[in-house]
Amino acid sequence: MAQSVLKPVDRQAGRDWDSYYESFIAEVAAETNESAAEQKKRIARLEANFEDWKQYYFPKYCYAPSAGFHKRAAKRELNNPEWYESRVWARELAKDVVEMMVTIYQALTRQKKNILFISNSLDKAAELLEPYRINLWTNERIINDYGNQFNPGAWTYGDFVTTQGVSFLAVGAGQSPRGSRNEEVRPDKIIISDIDTDEDVRNTDIINKRWEWFEKAVFPTRSVSKALQVIWLGNLISKDCCVARATEKADKVSLVNLEDKEGNSTWPEKNSPENIARIKSKISTAAYQAEYMNNPLTEGSVFKQIIWGKIPPLHKFRFLIAYGDPAPSNSENKAGSLKGVWLVGKFENKYYVINGFLEQKAVNATFVGWYPKLVSFVGGKTHTYLYIENNTLQNPFYDQVYKPLFNALPNGNPGIIPDERKKPDKFTRIEGGLEPINRDGLLILNEDEKENPHFKELETQFKLFSPKLKYPADGPDCIEGAKWIIDEKESSLQPDSFKIGHLKSNPKKRF
Repeated sequence: MAQSVLKPVDRQAGRDWDSYYESFIAEVAAETNESAAEQKKRIARLEANFEDWKQYYFPKYCYAPSAGFHKRAAKRELNNPEWYESRVWARELAKDVVEMMVTIYQALTRQKKNILFISNSLDKAAELLEPYRINLWTNERIINDYGNQFNPGAWTYGDFVTTQGVSFLAVGAGQSPRGSRNEEVRPDKIIISDIDTDEDVRNTDIINKRWEWFEKAVFPTRSVSKALQVIWLGNLISKDCCVARATEKADKVSLVNLEDKEGNSTWPEKNSPENIARIKSKISTAAYQAEYMNNPLTEGSVFKQIIWGKIPPLHKFRFLIAYGDPAPSNSENKAGSLKGVWLVGKFENKYYVINGFLEQKAVNATFVGWYPKLVSFVGGKTHTYLYIENNTLQNPFYDQVYKPLFNALPNGNPGIIPDERKKPDKFTRIEGGLEPINRDGLLILNEDEKENPHFKELETQFKLFSPKLKYPADGPDCIEGAKWIIDEKESSLQPDSFKIGHLKSNPKKRF
């Protein structure tokens, strides 16, 4: 077996190992008041159901019920001895813990015998492997049922062999695992966890070199004729990283975010909406998307500045446009669409975003109710045209949902005009219509609403707007729609056709 070059004395200097063990391993009592036959029967029953097995031997880790994606991942792994999986789970979804329990189960039941554990450095790999060693060493229930796993002759930090002959070896990225054998057994399981770092993914050469190392030095350590499992654990912290490349090779890609597309916790038994909201409130949207939603984003790739300014008195605008996107169609992005209605006007060649609403979980009635709220906000100081996006995908919603809701408003139908133009794709339309005026300082957001959560979300959507639309862009989509209509109306106006606050215009089609 290959020997680790890590020096345990140097690495662990100053650590209080008794305290470390105490904090890591559950204090669980073994079943001692049973006969050998009863013990054998109990072990067989537990081994027949992995969920029961892990809850019995690892009660400290199983303090919250398993989510469906945990159970499915374990089942896939235990049913496929030859397997390649990329498990892209967000932080706080227990990807390392679940894998540890599955692997220890395989080791104790003799399904796997030579396990490599790889991370971005030897130190990190040994650190992540340490819970395996501690549990095999000190877990009383494991010891009682499977025997003492501690092997005095081969039990070092990052490199150990159990008394049953199962070897575990930590390997840092770039280090040679060639020749790794446990007697006649080549590696039959490779776990790669947190191999990408924030610094490394900024350098394509590092990623290329690391990926080449895995494919040429690590993967070929396997036996051609024996089953091998490769399990990648990590987050998509960059568009190009080793975890992302592994998804292209995997038999199965399991991608689970902290929240689903509707904004619900994917593991509510552990991570409550309040927990998630707390995290969101303390970090940037870009950071949250990268760490918890597997959605690496770059701020300012298109809209490099967001300009806030004072809104002119409303009576100075020729007219205002309230443009809404009901977002009933399928999402174009990973995070899901948001409903929005935004009030926009043009004055002295500048486009002002005056007021509006933008929410992911808004119901249809709430969306419809935003229109009269904006009309009330304007208060008759100028004429306000109300528009709503309407394309072929959304059209059924208008007839079946929105028309009745608009007609049921307290003051009746406020006169909503469907925008039925044939639109280019979303990115091209928004980038072409808004980026030039934003670059020239002609797109202004209302500075008095800077702390308004709807405006904050709009600002975020502008900042994270990118060609692949990996973050919602429904707010900028509304602003582009309003700007387009403003430009169309202005181009059709005759010099004597308007006065401040009024327009001689009779849209042909309204709800």
